[in-house]
Amino acid sequence: MTPHTAEVARLYQTEFIRSARAVGVLWAVCTLCFAVIEVVILIQPSWVGTREVHYQGGGPVPKTGTLGLFEVCVLFKKVLKCRGSLSTLTPLPAFQSPAVLVCMSLTMVWSSVGCLSLFRFCNAATVYKICAWLQLTAGFCLALACVLFPDSWDCADMRDLCGEGVTSFSSGNCSVHWAFVLALLGVLDAAILATLAFVLGNRQDALLPEDTKDGENSTIYYRHPHCLV
Repeated sequence: MTPHTAEVARLYQTEFIRSARAVGVLWAVCTLCFAVIEVVILIQPSWVGTREVHYQGGGPVPKTGTLGLFEVCVLFKKVLKCRGSLSTLTPLPAFQSPAVLVCMSLTMVWSSVGCLSLFRFCNAATVYKICAWLQLTAGFCLALACVLFPDSWDCADMRDLCGEGVTSFSSGNCSVHWAFVLALLGVLDAAILATLAFVLGNRQDALLPEDTKDGENSTIYYRHPHCLV
């Protein structure tokens, strides 16, 4: 390797390392944000809510409120009263399966956050791939929860809030609210983060060996897909 080629290789590797680290930091921050979003998705009673209905008299006053995996909140005399067991994480009877899947997804995401500490002790490529599989599993569980949730609408809690017209995948007088939409976006977020983690893990082999950074080896290594000089 000529001195000029070695210098170009060194500059290339330096810029590559900086870019990889910057993208890795961004990925870690987004992973932490996704974990916080998962907590909000789990605890918020705003998966579905009543539509705005103009009462014309001649019948019972339509209820106004929202429903989540753990609580049903109804507006009564301008006071929001909630029924459920969020403190003990006991889901509503009809939504036990979606709640368990969201809890599993939450566990996987926070496990990937915990794995960030392994970068100091383990190979970076291995850590990225572990986190990628955890995030992929979290996205799958969350996607399955988003499918099972509307399938469970035909229940007493939904009929009490949204009227007798409620059936599976038909919310009657209610509509999906922001927490359910956030769960759908969470599925997309998990897929993007997992893909990025796989890419970062596969690109770690192109980085400079650690011994060259410490100055223990004066030889500059340039790794090419087909050769090593």
